[in-house]
Amino acid sequence: MQVASCQLPADALLGRYADDGGFTDCYHADLDQPVTLDRYVEAFYCGGLIRIERLLIGMFLSRPSSRLQVRQLARGQIDGFAAWRVEARNETQLLLCDVSGRTRSWLMVQSRPETHAGSRLYFGSAVVPSRRDASGQPRMGWLFGALLGFHRLYSRLLLKAASRRLLRRGA
Repeated sequence: MQVASCQLPADALLGRYADDGGFTDCYHADLDQPVTLDRYVEAFYCGGLIRIERLLIGMFLSRPSSRLQVRQLARGQIDGFAAWRVEARNETQLLLCDVSGRTRSWLMVQSRPETHAGSRLYFGSAVVPSRRDASGQPRMGWLFGALLGFHRLYSRLLLKAASRRLLRRGA
């Protein structure tokens, strides 16, 4: 299974941050089976890598999370989870904001009409600039630049892990 970088879909809830001068990215993976948003969210946030991140958030930010909370988030039963809160949601997308208000995580499921049964899974992030320069242009800071390569690799790994999990469990 391949994970590829792509443009945000026109109707992406994350799009407002690309239009506002922030950093956004988008990755997709195609599966030859139908996937619902709740199954994707659960597969994404219960994967091995993200569980480590959730554990660290619990330890360092005192915001633990459980598998039950992941399931409740996926089903739209709760709006807060670990270090995130739901900013927007619809039938095919979930946009989460972190506690600092500076980063967003976005998941989207889209049918693949060419396969009549497949799904395209999207994962993207946004970082809101912390300041602007004298001309009003957004400035991200040195730490953002230093971590960008890691972020790109980590994003691909998270999406690949969720996709594999869905394939193993028969989305």
